[in-house]
Amino acid sequence: MLGVVPYTISFLLPPLVVTATGLGGWWTWLPALILYLGLPLADALTHPDPVHHSATEATRLAGERAYRLVTWLWVPVQTALVIWAVWRAGTGTLSAVELAGLMLSVGSVTGGIGITYAHELVHRTSRFELALGDVLLALVSFPQFAVEHVHSHHRHVGTPLDPASARRGENLYRFLVRSLLGGAGAVWRIEAERLARRGAPLWSPGNRALRYLATMAVVYAAVWGLAGPTGLLLFLGQSAVAIVLVQGINYVEHYGLERREVAPGRYERVAACHSWDSSHRVTNWLLINLARHADHHLAAGKRFQTLDTTDAAPQLPAGYATMILVALVPPLWHRLIDPRLPAD
Repeated sequence: MLGVVPYTISFLLPPLVVTATGLGGWWTWLPALILYLGLPLADALTHPDPVHHSATEATRLAGERAYRLVTWLWVPVQTALVIWAVWRAGTGTLSAVELAGLMLSVGSVTGGIGITYAHELVHRTSRFELALGDVLLALVSFPQFAVEHVHSHHRHVGTPLDPASARRGENLYRFLVRSLLGGAGAVWRIEAERLARRGAPLWSPGNRALRYLATMAVVYAAVWGLAGPTGLLLFLGQSAVAIVLVQGINYVEHYGLERREVAPGRYERVAACHSWDSSHRVTNWLLINLARHADHHLAAGKRFQTLDTTDAAPQLPAGYATMILVALVPPLWHRLIDPRLPAD
């Protein structure tokens, strides 16, 4: 039971955002600085934690409800944080520096932590957990992730068909544009194919892409009604930060790792070599083992507490938090990572 405790450190961040905003001024930037600078430092000061569960241990962990409760409880916590931040912005008492700091700090929490929790939830089969994942994604204006990630990324990872797989030599900024546009298109294609199989029209209530657009229209109207244009600006700003952050994680997870085309339009099976792994302890606590990413792609249904380090996967030289910072400087990224890529 105590094994779940390290995975609760993310719950310290929302009260930190509230406290920092109360202090005012540049203090509003503190939560973001802790995530982007403190987390890499914490990883550097702690030993990596490679994990290989036995079958018995994995079964036991999968059945422990405490781990599920962590992901469930994050939903009301994030909902409260976003509502509070929108209301606080809507009061009109924040300076430009404070509003920008709050936007960055909230988006870093809802993106780095919230979308990671949503990722865990949208891979589940129960309607309850799927609904919780949808709530988290709506709070960052990214509901389409639930369809694109599960039904496109996992199917096409490491191939030219996957907009969420960064290509060899591609820098982060080009990837962001291609991934965002390609991901939106993938959702429409997935829905068109699904509805066609059912004999339903594309423009119908069964189209999840249309439902997502309607959901966000309702959310934006509610935010405007609660806090006016400044509140909506805060909501849209933190959403943008969250989406860019998760796309940065996508970039790091699969950069340059390509599946071989075995026949026209057919690719080899997904293997451990198609995801970057990282065993850096603190990032994995905060991101609920997201960096044990090869195992996730080999068995997407595994709950986060049962994911293993995959020795056959390429290993990042630092944790995800550090590598995203490196990716912001493309020449540094390519100098560090390109030599680690498998030969053509």
